[in-house]
Amino acid sequence: MLALPAPPSLTPWQGSVAFTVAFAAGVVNSLAGGGTLVTFPTLIWLGLNSIAANATSTVALWPFNIGAGVGYWRETRQVERRMHLMIIPGALGGFAGALLLRLTPLTTFDRLVPYLILFATLLFMAQEPLQKLLKSSHPEAHHTANWFAGALVFELFVGLYGGYFGAGIGIMMLAAFGILGMTDIHQMNALKNILGGAINAIAAIYFIAHRMVFWPYVGLMAVGAIAGGFAGAHLARRIGRPMVRRIVILVGFAMAISLLVKK
Repeated sequence: MLALPAPPSLTPWQGSVAFTVAFAAGVVNSLAGGGTLVTFPTLIWLGLNSIAANATSTVALWPFNIGAGVGYWRETRQVERRMHLMIIPGALGGFAGALLLRLTPLTTFDRLVPYLILFATLLFMAQEPLQKLLKSSHPEAHHTANWFAGALVFELFVGLYGGYFGAGIGIMMLAAFGILGMTDIHQMNALKNILGGAINAIAAIYFIAHRMVFWPYVGLMAVGAIAGGFAGAHLARRIGRPMVRRIVILVGFAMAISLLVKK
C-alpha cells in the first residue's frame, strides 16, 4: 500500500519544531543512539501518518551517517575486512523491510507503532547492560566460521527490522559485534555506522522512489541532525550522556503510552 504523506503544507511553527527535534536526534545519536525515538513520534504529532513519518524520519536522519562515517574514518580502516561483508545481508534486509512497510496497511501499522516504540525503548534501556555483559565475550570468538555465518544471518534480520521501523538497530548491531568478539568500542561504532548507513540508504531510496516521504521536513531535519551531531560532544560535557539517555527513555515511554491510550 502506498502511503501518501500529509499534511500538504508546512507552517513556520512546524518547521521550527522539526528542525529542533532533528537537532536533538543528532545529539542523541552522537551520544547514545536512538534519535529515531525522538523524531518519529514527533512527526506523527505534527500531522504525518505513521508510515509517512517513518519514511520521512529515515530519509531525514540518513545524512547523519555520513558525518559519523567521516568522524570514524580511521577506526573504519582498522576493522577486519570480512566484517564489511555484513553490508550485503543488511542492505538486502533493509530493502525487504522497506517493501514490507509499503505493503502494510496504514491501520495495521498504526496498531503496531506503540509496540514498536516500546520495544525500541526497552532495547535502548538495555544497551549499556548488554555492552557490559558482552565485554566478557572471548576475543577469539569472531574468528570462527560458524559465529560469522550466524552474524550474517542476524544482520539480515537487523536490516529487515531497520527497513521496516529503524529505531534500535544500532543497539542490536553492537550486541552482535560484542558476541563476535570485538572489544574496541570505537571500531564497533565505526562498523555500526557503515552497516546502519547501508540499511537506511536502501530503505531511503525505496521510500523516495515510492513517494512515501514528506519532503518539506527532510531538508530542515537533515541540517538539524547534522548540526546536532557536531554539537553532541559539547553538550555532553554540559548535561552528560546519562541525562540524555534518561530523556530519550522518558520520551519513548511517554510516546508509546500516549499512542496506546489513544487507540
